[in-house]
Amino acid sequence: MESNMILSVESQAPALNVRDWVRGEPLASFQPGKLYILEFCGTACRPCVEAMRDLIELQEAYKDRGVEVVAVAAHEGAASADEARSKLEAWLAKFPTLNFPVGFDDTGAMDTLWMEPSFSIVIPRVFVIDRDGSIAFIGHPDELHDVLPQLLDGTWRTSAQAEAADSERIAKDEPKARKHALNKPIRDKFYAAWQIGDWKTALAAVEEGIALDPNDPDWREFHVVLLHHGMRDIESCLAVLWQFVREAIDRGDEYWLRAAMKQASDPETGCANLPSAERFAMGKELSERILALDLAQCNLPASLLFPEVARYYYAIGNKDRAVELIELALKSLDGHGAKERLQLDLLQTLANYEGETVCYGDVCVVPRTSATPKAEQENPAERGALE
Repeated sequence: MESNMILSVESQAPALNVRDWVRGEPLASFQPGKLYILEFCGTACRPCVEAMRDLIELQEAYKDRGVEVVAVAAHEGAASADEARSKLEAWLAKFPTLNFPVGFDDTGAMDTLWMEPSFSIVIPRVFVIDRDGSIAFIGHPDELHDVLPQLLDGTWRTSAQAEAADSERIAKDEPKARKHALNKPIRDKFYAAWQIGDWKTALAAVEEGIALDPNDPDWREFHVVLLHHGMRDIESCLAVLWQFVREAIDRGDEYWLRAAMKQASDPETGCANLPSAERFAMGKELSERILALDLAQCNLPASLLFPEVARYYYAIGNKDRAVELIELALKSLDGHGAKERLQLDLLQTLANYEGETVCYGDVCVVPRTSATPKAEQENPAERGALE
């Protein structure tokens, strides 16, 4: 990608080339004098649920200050456009107070205009379009809260802080985007095979992906998910997951460790059908490695790592240790105003573990007693690529 094609802060905003609008008034173009927050979202993206709720609150809070939120689903995986749109319609029903337009694009135009030139490969992703039509911010919705006051008063875009943050974003995301482009044809093949239950082709795609990029934990996780949720090959899944666990421990990389831990201990998205003794053995080794990490040097904070370990301790009956880890994860969020939704999730987990109402500041949560649902047969390639 040539430098003059890069979409960054101060670039002129591209067009809104959306195939169809499924909610709200259609928006043909960005109007001068308004501040637009454009979010890319998707039905297979779990963090997008929290992002949508946050943006609903933001739109309500700032509607009188010329702020307009817009969302676009441009990454829906389905056999047809009609099926993709139906998935999106059903997903949007989760947000009864939705107060901004939502577009649907399956043509690839929005990706080509927005995501690819900005080296964006994950959703949710937000772009802030300033009142003169220039890009003022690109990043994760959580990051938006910290800069919103300056965005509103027009001082962020031209600040040295904005320039430094955007340079850091590009330096971090550009190599990931290039790697993603190499992986995309293989992911597409895997996704298509998964959709029709062609496990042989899906397995071949996974093996091709691992060979292409052995340092990417996503392909290892896809392998485990395919064997467990797709092929239902418990014996092979057990062997492959142990291999994943061993390599994650050897690498000491927090992304590898968290992904392996989720597969070993998460009853919703992990390998719940494997023998519990094997999963507990994996959980023990992974937990020890995660807790030995120097969190000051980690890219993943305690609020994301500790809940995975806490789930293991709770499963083996050590409730006190599980509660302690969730409390540490909550404490790590102190001072981070953009993490309210994550705080609520942690509080909910804490209430569930303790079996009673828990309060943190002025927020109280009651325990939920319903059983955790088993994982649905979702497309793991789409899940891994978009979160």
